[in-house]
Amino acid sequence: MAFSFFNTLGRQIQKFEPLRPGKVGFYGCGPTVYNYAHIGNLRAYVTHDILVRSLRRAGYDVTHVMNITDVGHLSGDNDEGDDKMVKSAEERGKSVLEVADFYTGAFFNDTGRMNILRPTVVCRATGHVADMIALIGRIEANGFTYSAGGNLYFDISKFPSYGELALLRLDEQKAGARAGVDENKRNAGDFVLWFTRSKFENQALVWDSPWGRGYPGWHIECSAMSIKYLGEQFDIHSGGIDHIPIHHTNEIAQSEAATGRRPWVKYWLHNEFLVLDRGKMSKSAGGFLTLQSLVDSGYDPLDYRYFLLGGHYRSQLQFSFDALDGAKNARKSLCDRVRVLAGKAGGRAAPENAGPRPPEGAAKYLEAFDSALEDDLSTPRALAELWGMLRDNSLAPEAALEAAFDMDRVLGLGLEDAAKQEKPAEDEALVREIEGLVAERAEAKKAKNFTRADSIRANLKERGIILEDRPGGTVWRRS
Repeated sequence: MAFSFFNTLGRQIQKFEPLRPGKVGFYGCGPTVYNYAHIGNLRAYVTHDILVRSLRRAGYDVTHVMNITDVGHLSGDNDEGDDKMVKSAEERGKSVLEVADFYTGAFFNDTGRMNILRPTVVCRATGHVADMIALIGRIEANGFTYSAGGNLYFDISKFPSYGELALLRLDEQKAGARAGVDENKRNAGDFVLWFTRSKFENQALVWDSPWGRGYPGWHIECSAMSIKYLGEQFDIHSGGIDHIPIHHTNEIAQSEAATGRRPWVKYWLHNEFLVLDRGKMSKSAGGFLTLQSLVDSGYDPLDYRYFLLGGHYRSQLQFSFDALDGAKNARKSLCDRVRVLAGKAGGRAAPENAGPRPPEGAAKYLEAFDSALEDDLSTPRALAELWGMLRDNSLAPEAALEAAFDMDRVLGLGLEDAAKQEKPAEDEALVREIEGLVAERAEAKKAKNFTRADSIRANLKERGIILEDRPGGTVWRRS
């Protein structure tokens, strides 16, 4: 497979060529564990999962590293506000580490329910402070820092390419500290590498360092841990688009200042926001939705995964319960179809039986599926190919089932488990009839015979069958 990704560093689609043939080093920004992840947060981790699964499907040996932030992340990414961990601990009457342990467990419970593979390496910030201190020492030795007010700052004026990722102008970042913010900064864009007690007198977690007893800034943890586990240069770094202007921009500056290697990361991938009617979902705004809140409302976690796969990761995705209902119904139809095929195949197809050659007749669908993934992880197209293959009645049930399982190694929708469940209540003859009419309607629409298409929809509606046109194709459900 020949992947091409939209690289934020350069703002263009680029052919993927790893630094080492056959191997991929990937770092994805993990959670700050002061609260539950909201469903907007989880979009990023589904994107990371699809990336890793796609690369492994193509034969790459992927090392996926994820950080767990349990110290140093202030409510403002640019060194402003309260420490998120400390504030959460105070509100809950717990220690910082107790809060971190609880919400780390909650996070991985959510990702597990969404069938997100656990990263190769999960590293907590508090377990790598010595690595951060060592990296800061290298940055200081190379002349990129200054001390002021007890804190150690990175001087962006010493790093000419600062802001390249975010398309920021360095001269606009060197206008001096903004009034009322941090008067110790020489430039507005400078950021703290190491805080001492001059920032918070009663900081819960502090360590000894060459710059005084204190704690690291948020940005340095990702540089230190990614370099520790992936080396001084690696292939892919990913996160939400909100990380571009500050966090990821600062990561690049401090990492390249320390190592002298450029580029530090070859490809930067960023996912867009999940948005509600009132705008971007945010914990600080309150009233955010968690995965458990969806489960409590009657949805399976994989319904939400299906919903996310229906939008390209680089496009904003509008969340509504109507849209989630559509995803739920589509996934149900998908699972029903797989169960029907499993019944016809008599259990003769299973993922472990898939050989080096694609099942007979399914090659064109698998090739198109791979092509969709290669094209900047186009999951909507990948879903469409899965549906097209399942609707192709010329395929032997064993071949269709095997190909579906193969595709699901990337999509992660639990199709193998669905195949093992009882057959759907719908009579198989009725299922074949409805799917035949759905296929006929699709052909009528292609031929611009909208009268026939509308007639099919109306006829099915009278029989209690509702059609819903989704990005991955038309699905049906009982009214």
